[in-house]
Order: sequence, then C-alpha cells, then structure tokens
Amino acid sequence: MQPINPNVRGTFPPPVMEARRWIAGKSFPPDRPLINLSQAAPVDPPPEALKQAMARAVMEYDATHLYGPVLGNQDLRDELASQWSKAYGGTIRPAQVAVTAGCNQAFCAAMATIAGPGDEVILPLPYYFNHKMWLDMQGVATVGLPTDDDLLPDPERAAHLITERTRAIVLVTPNNPAGVEYPPALIAAFRDLARAHGLALLVDETYRDFHSSTDAPHDLFTDPDWDETLVHLYSFSKAYRLTGHRVGALMASEARLAEVEKFLDTVAICPPQVGQVGALWGMRNLSEWLAGERLEILARRDALIAGFQRLPDWQLLGCGAYFAYVRHPFDAPSDTVAKQLVDDAGLLTLPGTMFGPLKPEGGSGQAEATLRIAFANADAEGLAEVAQRLAAITP
Repeated sequence: MQPINPNVRGTFPPPVMEARRWIAGKSFPPDRPLINLSQAAPVDPPPEALKQAMARAVMEYDATHLYGPVLGNQDLRDELASQWSKAYGGTIRPAQVAVTAGCNQAFCAAMATIAGPGDEVILPLPYYFNHKMWLDMQGVATVGLPTDDDLLPDPERAAHLITERTRAIVLVTPNNPAGVEYPPALIAAFRDLARAHGLALLVDETYRDFHSSTDAPHDLFTDPDWDETLVHLYSFSKAYRLTGHRVGALMASEARLAEVEKFLDTVAICPPQVGQVGALWGMRNLSEWLAGERLEILARRDALIAGFQRLPDWQLLGCGAYFAYVRHPFDAPSDTVAKQLVDDAGLLTLPGTMFGPLKPEGGSGQAEATLRIAFANADAEGLAEVAQRLAAITP
C-alpha cells in the first residue's frame, strides 16, 4: 500500500467537489434547469475596467511575471492598512498586513503559527468545512462550540471548552455557512475571552463587504494592542470577483507575520501578481460598484426570506451575506435530503452534515436536519423559483 498521511486520509473529501459528483452525468429538462446553490462564489467575471487594468499589467509590466515579496506587494499592503484603519476606526500598520493566495491560505498560514499536533482549536457550529479540514490534516483537534437556533456562539459556553491544549478560537462573520452576522459586542466578548486565556482569536471576514450594516462590523482594531490577540482574515474573491486569481489578506502582529512568512515562502513563495494588481485597482476605483454589489446581495437575501415565509414546514435559521441556513422538514438526514433535492427539485445544496459532527460523533442533531443554500449566483427571480420548487415537494 502506498504511504498516505493518516491525518489527510482522516478528513473528509472537499464538499463542493463531492456535491458536483451528485450531478455528474445527470440531465435536467429545459423547463426546470438545475439551480446550483452549492458554492459561495460569483461566476460572473470582474467588471470590464478591472479586467482591462489586469490585462495592462500582464502586457506592460514585466514585474507582473516575476516573484514578488513573500508577504505581498507593498502598495497593496499599504492600501489595506489605510482603508482598514479608516473603516474600523483603529490603527493598522502596513507591517501588520500580509497578502496571501486567497483567504483559505491566510487561515492555514495563521493557524500553522498557532497550533500543532495535539493542540485544540474551538470552532462554532456549524463550521466552515475547510477550516475543519486544515485542522484535521495538521493533527489539531477541532472542539465544536454548539449554537442554538439563533446560530450565535456563546462566549460563556466557549469558556467551558477551554483546556490547557486550547490555542485559538475562530469566528466567521458574516458567517459561512449560517449567514448570521455576529454583533460587535459578541465579537468583543470573544476577544476578551481569548485574551484572558492567552489564546489567539481568528476573525474571518471574507463576506464583510456584504454586511447588512455600513458601520464597522466590530471595534477590535480600536484597541492599540489588538495584534496581541486578534488575527484578521479577508478575501478579495467575492468583493471583486477574483476567485480564480487567489488574493486574500491576513492582519496580525509583526512577530506573527515573521512566522507566517516562513509558511508562505514554503508553499507559494508569493501571492499571484495579477490578482494583487486587480485587488489594488479594485480598492482604489470600485467603491461605488462594490456598494451596488452589496445592495444586490441584500436584495437576494430579502427575496429568499420572503420565499421561506411561504414555506411553513421549513425553518430559516440564518440568512445573510451569500447564505441561508435552513432546517428541512424531512425525516431523512440532510445528506440524503440534499441528494434527493437534485432529482426531485433540480436544486443543488450542501447538507448540514458537511458543516458539523453527526449525532454519533457527539453532535446535537443539527447537522442532520439542516441545509446550506448559497445564493450568490441566483437572482431574486431564481430564488422565488427555489421556494416554489421546495413547496412542491414538501411533505
């Protein structure tokens, strides 16, 4: 038998790829085409002006084709520090900013400096599956923090899960997969909890550009010592439709970034140059366009909420950013339900079993009863059709 790392073997297959296999070889009638609600990523290309800026960089600037700084191009780090300081009302220096090949890499790089085999990291349930997969592959134990129907994690409940092996708490807000937005006071309470126990607090704000409020999502950066506890993660993929160009960001202490640099140099050497050009151009030129994108996503959220109000047998637990998290009315577990929805309704969703432990594994039963609906690529009309199809098959 060929050697395979048991930690890698022990984690689950990539969920989105697994879901794609459910539709492989299937055909769908023209009057009821498949509505793909499985992946939280825009399928439209970036705005034309952004594409042109990236094309000019490819054609006119030779440095675009070379290795760049491991922690990212200085102009992009400067822009991130400046805009984030203004948006959050705090002070972030360029030396506290790193650019990564996507936000997943930002998480892996940060976590590689925080936890190792035998350590523990607390993830609220339901969790973002790639976070769990990375911890599995590194031999780090995931400690699930159960949530109730409001899907908001409780700091007091988390405090009871902290042991001598705990190294970090991870928050994703707006949340993937739950769609809920964590109130600023709740985020601050987790910061205080992490600080009191000498833990890192990772706050993944991949979907911050689609928050329902235009106010700062939290005030953690106003603390002059924020980098002693906070590790902030961000993605350009959703904001500027740069998914294929892999650009994310990581903000932490200079000391931590010195360790992060070792990781990034080993796995990627530097973030992609063309993506960084696009991210910087977008930050400097697309604020109004991005504001319009936010309003469109909020309109889709409202359309989905309206649709589920006509589905009394379904329970909408959370809805925001790109996601709705729903409790289905069927007796079967969610992975069975999700596969059946492909055939019965032409809908591809992800089951809650991909976002948390099953009952035999110590779960509350939430995973078996829930589905994630990602609506980044379904407009209001399409989401109304989703509700109609669900109504037609509801028991």
